[in-house]
Amino acid sequence: MTLQDIKQRFGIIGSSSALERAIDIARQVASTDLSVLITGESGTGKEVFPQIIHQFSARKHGPYIAVNCGAIPEGTIDSELFGHEKGSFTGAHEARKGYFEVANGGTIFLDEVGELPLATQARLLRILETKEYIRVGSSKVQKTDVRIVAATNVNLIQAIEKGKFREDLYYRLNTVPILLPALRERKDDIYLLFRKFAADFAVKYRMPVINLTPDAVLMLTNYYWQGNVRQLKNIAEQISIIEKSRDINADTLAKYLPQHTTTLPGVVKDNGQDLSEREFLFKVIWDMKKDMNDLKKVVHDIVQYNQGTISNLSNDDVQFINRIHEEIIPVNNNQALVKLHPVNTPVKQEYEKPIEVEETLSLSDKEKEMITKALSKHKGKRNSAAKELGISERTLYRKINEYGIKE
Repeated sequence: MTLQDIKQRFGIIGSSSALERAIDIARQVASTDLSVLITGESGTGKEVFPQIIHQFSARKHGPYIAVNCGAIPEGTIDSELFGHEKGSFTGAHEARKGYFEVANGGTIFLDEVGELPLATQARLLRILETKEYIRVGSSKVQKTDVRIVAATNVNLIQAIEKGKFREDLYYRLNTVPILLPALRERKDDIYLLFRKFAADFAVKYRMPVINLTPDAVLMLTNYYWQGNVRQLKNIAEQISIIEKSRDINADTLAKYLPQHTTTLPGVVKDNGQDLSEREFLFKVIWDMKKDMNDLKKVVHDIVQYNQGTISNLSNDDVQFINRIHEEIIPVNNNQALVKLHPVNTPVKQEYEKPIEVEETLSLSDKEKEMITKALSKHKGKRNSAAKELGISERTLYRKINEYGIKE
């Protein structure tokens, strides 16, 4: 069967090379019993490819079961997948077969496999390695002959690094990987998909088909489509129902396209690693301290070597200090500030050597200082001081002993 035949049979629209590559891999791997891991963003159509694999395999006459792992509560997922015995837990009034037992001889599709609890991942790994499992509440080992196809929109490599997914399970599932491209990477397919959806909704709701003007087609094609094909389908349905005019221009289309820009703080990364809010604040404070110390050093050098000339300073240092004078230090009461001159230019003013003060960034020192001030303000009354500090009196007592504060 050709790629075009597969597209028509499973309702796949598009001609991007990445999409056709994914279809070709699914067709080739179908005749084997290898496990397959399908990855891609949410809304890219991952649920279609397990059906392609099943229908072109020797198991096509066997059962096909699709399981959304993210939709099953953690407390019941083992029972759903592997079954349970009567009385094995509260509410287990009778024995029940799990999906792996029901799908014996066929294919099971584990959607959102990245959401599986670690304990369930260990059970799944055993099935992949030995084709054995044990019902919840039983000690009897059972066999199953099931082809596993999994899918996820989670970056499993990152999940492994965070300890949320087993590395050995990842490599067992990822025997054959299939990556589905995001809709924004299939620009030539976007308008084709929109027209298909618009035609389907016109038939469904018994109304004329909506048409896009050229400027609307351009906007549609260049939009980011964070929700991929699912989002595009929803937009087509909304416009088909709501708009009275069947000719849609860019201004009308823009009302239905959410803007994903935001002014809220984002995740900050340093050397490729996420920073928590606390770590980010410490980093900002540390950078500010470093900049201040650099400024002090430059000023100190000016004073130390300013004996009629400033030959030991570079032009960059001179320009930096002048900018500090002009932009940061205000001039009050008509008192002129000393303006530095280029290198090797005599300067008549004399400076006193500054006293260098090193700020403390210790949280414990700041905490001790605040507790001391609060006790002093309330004349040693711990309950009043604790209330102002926003902590319990017991915590305050512990801190007083910890820091050796004399009341």
